[in-house]
Amino acid sequence: MGEQSLRLYAETLSSSLLKSDFATLDRIGNLLLAAKKDGRTIFLIGNGGSSATASHVTNDLVKGCRVGDNPGFRAICLNDSSTLLTCLANDFSYADVFAILLETYARPGDILIAFSGSGNSPNVLCAIEKARELGMTSIGFGGRDGGKMKPLCDICLIAPTDSMEMLEDLHLVYWHDLVCSLREALGGIAGSC
Repeated sequence: MGEQSLRLYAETLSSSLLKSDFATLDRIGNLLLAAKKDGRTIFLIGNGGSSATASHVTNDLVKGCRVGDNPGFRAICLNDSSTLLTCLANDFSYADVFAILLETYARPGDILIAFSGSGNSPNVLCAIEKARELGMTSIGFGGRDGGKMKPLCDICLIAPTDSMEMLEDLHLVYWHDLVCSLREALGGIAGSC
């Protein structure tokens, strides 16, 4: 293994982070603040490692963005119920699970946030198409070239790396950056992150 190999990963990740599109991240943050002000719901989705990110980010939006006695964001991770997902996958198809949930829960003006390293997961693509039908805003967090997801999203932030591990790391760094900024914008203490 070796220390140099471990250091190289960190250096490459740091370099990729600094090449990120922070203007797009800022646009996403402003959309989220507007959604909170209007009482809209944010739905999050992903598969595998991106599923874990979607779940983690939901926690950060709901709890991490609380300021004093003021609640955080209305956020729901659609991949958190294995019972519901396996039911829908079994009775319909795995490609439709998120779209069916959006059709059930979402309203026009709500936001869908999709995490996908490849940008080509059928269930993520179907969900983005359903979000468009429902009058939602779609935000993608991708990697590599963005895959088929990128042109379907209203906004798509691409982690500038081809490494699946690094792009998943970057997605979480982007969100922790956003949460700190959102909390400050909502009246939290500056520099509390």
